[in-house]
Amino acid sequence: MSHSNARLNIYLFLSQATKQFLEEINKWTSQHGVSPLSWDVAVKFLMARKFDVLRAIELFHSYRETRLREGIVKLQPHEEPLRSELLSGKFTVLGVRDPSGASIALYTAKLHHPSKTGNHVVLQALFYLLDRAVESFETQRNGLVFIYDMAGSNYTNFELDLSKKILNLLKGAFPARLKKVLIVGAPVWFRVPYNLLSLLLKEKLRERVQMVKMGDLRQHLPRDCLPEHLGGCLPLDNTSIHIPGPEVMCLAELMAHLNRAQRSGIYLEYEELRREQPPGTFTYAAAHNQERNRYGDVLCLDQTRVRLERSDYINASFMDGYKQKNAYIGTQGPLEKTYGDFWRMVWEQSVLVIVMTTRTDEGGRRKCGQYWPKEEGGQEVYGHIAVVNHRVDKHAHFNQTTLELHNTETFEQRQVTHFQFLSWPDYGVPSSALSLIDFLGAVKHQQQWAVQAFGSQWRGHPLDPPMVVHCSAGIGRTGTFCALNICLSQLQDVGTLNVCQTVRRMRAQRAFSIQTPEQYYFCHTAILEHAQRQGLLSANQ
Repeated sequence: MSHSNARLNIYLFLSQATKQFLEEINKWTSQHGVSPLSWDVAVKFLMARKFDVLRAIELFHSYRETRLREGIVKLQPHEEPLRSELLSGKFTVLGVRDPSGASIALYTAKLHHPSKTGNHVVLQALFYLLDRAVESFETQRNGLVFIYDMAGSNYTNFELDLSKKILNLLKGAFPARLKKVLIVGAPVWFRVPYNLLSLLLKEKLRERVQMVKMGDLRQHLPRDCLPEHLGGCLPLDNTSIHIPGPEVMCLAELMAHLNRAQRSGIYLEYEELRREQPPGTFTYAAAHNQERNRYGDVLCLDQTRVRLERSDYINASFMDGYKQKNAYIGTQGPLEKTYGDFWRMVWEQSVLVIVMTTRTDEGGRRKCGQYWPKEEGGQEVYGHIAVVNHRVDKHAHFNQTTLELHNTETFEQRQVTHFQFLSWPDYGVPSSALSLIDFLGAVKHQQQWAVQAFGSQWRGHPLDPPMVVHCSAGIGRTGTFCALNICLSQLQDVGTLNVCQTVRRMRAQRAFSIQTPEQYYFCHTAILEHAQRQGLLSANQ
């Protein structure tokens, strides 16, 4: 039998199993006045039980009954108390996987204080983040590893009933294959004289649970899969580096600084930033992936690079926004050979907005590939993602294109908005700062609307999934756009900002961000133009 026929037979079998599952489940939903299940949700439950339809149906009802029993019906991640619980860092889905491709979820026991947080809210956060993890096709296929980190915890951090619920729902009431549970750094009172594990776990789960010491964890997970500070000291996953620092300026102080330093002084300030070495390494990008980098001297840091679930490498970096972890993905303009990687990244990271700050060709040179169908009605397939152009809205300084993505492996579809700013010369700055700020406003408005429309499918940071931002190299215009967004967001929030501090922090994540002194100077003048238009500066300033 040929490979194509074999794949077709497998596809037919999986499709038939999914149809059978949906027929049975939707009989139940129609009888009980519940919304019918979608195809992609059905696939999630089936993959958790290796497409055994009867076991998948049993799992669905167990999942549903557990949520009802615990009162987890409609999660509101933007509202208290769930928002604070998600931001506490108690539960974290790591950005790395084990060698088999399984997701790694972490529960840090020392961050739980039973006297302050009820079980109900803790379980809401767990469901929310694990739902996020199993949205990934890779996690559905390869399962989940759960690390119960007890290092540094006290008896006052422990709650028997909550721990029983956490561990047992992973096995029998969650749509993911649980591969193993590692209880790390269990205190003496947990290990002896009582066999608390027998109280915590259902019999079928015990075989998958191992108590390990911190130093032994590498025997179970290779070093590059481990968080650096495991042991109750893991940095909070949702903590952004962009928060107001000690040397902030109000608008009047920013204007005084600009008047005092003049253009030449701001250029010297940029030169000092440029001379600072990036706080990281470029080993992976430099050693293995020159053919997938547009420019040989523009590489992404190992510490912040975006890892694809399969081919792994793409020249793209996670970048924080104002009070938001991983608000952006800064990346190069896709090459023809990386179109499939680009769209895989967009899908895997649940990206809803793409910001392009370059034209495909400028000055007779190719700056970026035509990686999306340009004309309305056009459609192209890039790897396993099919992209359809539904609509192009043309504005004075930018085009806004509505794209529909179809995942040909999971049969899911998703809408993404593509923004292309057209008034920004390479190495230079826009002729009008206000046109760029208006563009930024349109992007932010669309991002907010798209997250609301995405609804419960988004399982990530409470402040939205990352937006992809790129130019040609992914550092000059990309860095300027992100720096302006961060500074203006801080200005709106607390009335202060610090351009130098923002750019320095940004360059620690996407190395060499902001490519020229002119772009750095433009950040200052653009903020003041915006402030003047908004009436935030008095006439005598």
